[in-house]
Amino acid sequence: MNHNIHDQIPVILPPAMLGMLGGGQLGRFFVIAAHEMGYKVTVLDPDTNSPAGKIADVHICAAFDDKAALLKLANTCEAISTEFENVPADSLSFLAETKPVRPSAYSVAIAQHRVSEKNFLKHAGLPVAPFEVINEVEDLPVDDSEIYPAILKVARFGYDGKGQVRVKNQHEAQLAFMQFEREECVLEKMLKLDYEVSVVLARDVHGNVATYPTSENSHLNGILDVSIAPARGRDAISHQAQKLAILVAEKLAYTGVLGVEFFVCNGELLVNEMAPRPHNSGHYTIDACVTNQFEQQVRAMTGLPLGSARQHSSAVMVNLLGDIWPADVTAAPIQLQPEWQHALNNPQLKMHLYGKQEARSGRKMGHFTVINVSRDEAIKQAMQIRTDLNIGE
Repeated sequence: MNHNIHDQIPVILPPAMLGMLGGGQLGRFFVIAAHEMGYKVTVLDPDTNSPAGKIADVHICAAFDDKAALLKLANTCEAISTEFENVPADSLSFLAETKPVRPSAYSVAIAQHRVSEKNFLKHAGLPVAPFEVINEVEDLPVDDSEIYPAILKVARFGYDGKGQVRVKNQHEAQLAFMQFEREECVLEKMLKLDYEVSVVLARDVHGNVATYPTSENSHLNGILDVSIAPARGRDAISHQAQKLAILVAEKLAYTGVLGVEFFVCNGELLVNEMAPRPHNSGHYTIDACVTNQFEQQVRAMTGLPLGSARQHSSAVMVNLLGDIWPADVTAAPIQLQPEWQHALNNPQLKMHLYGKQEARSGRKMGHFTVINVSRDEAIKQAMQIRTDLNIGE
């Protein structure tokens, strides 16, 4: 296991320059949190219009494996993090030769590869759904195998429902495997779920952990739709999910913010996957917790003590996808907007739009969070606004 050689370095204080690999909305929220704390931020991202790059102090517009760009990042930043798991682990390893990189390349490499991730979880003794690793057509189980019906998932670059196909038998699995051009895959048994939950936590270089309340999640076309925090259901499930998430972080020797997703199946928890970064289901922490997940990311990477993860309001977060933007091929990108007054008329609602140039189907353009003393009331209001904005239609 590769541990960062800089784990004992002094605390990095403002106005130091911090580095962020990735310029999406998670990076944008990181920049906002870092700026509020007095830090400067350099973002490395190949997109000239990246949401984080547009508000960073410095935007290095280059590929994630561009050695010259990585050298510039290493030479000008005091610590480096990432906002998504598909950054090349080799790039993180290269940066870690001279600067603290949190989370480590080791953690990211495991999370970005489904086979490594499933094997890591299984060998760590964590509960997972039955699965098979598929490298060749011959690896696909025969029809009478208990694994069917199943989901075939490509090992790399699959997220938000991408790179996944549901299969009922060996023949369908073979067709899907061919569709994925015989890339390494995981074949995972499809289970009847009670519901899904996730836990976001932060872990510092000394092993201290701040764990947020468990959120209850529902998806639409494989993409997170609604998160309710704290989760409904049995408290025992929520507490156990937190314990298992902490165990994942400890087994990884993790430093940073980590999201762990779970299936609840027949009243039991199964680990679905992990994200070595702030998580979409943790966006409620921006408006409903003492310290949000992005400030924790700043604190963990700079060696500061973690902030309080206490939730002060019940919260319901709803994703805003490009599907709800009016389609007009004659209009400039983002010129036509959803009818925001439905949302902004509610005094309990917090709106977050990500500043993306173009609205596309399935693209995360923003989210809103309704906060309330009453979780039931927050759910009622959020679902009404969701309907008013034609989400899911």
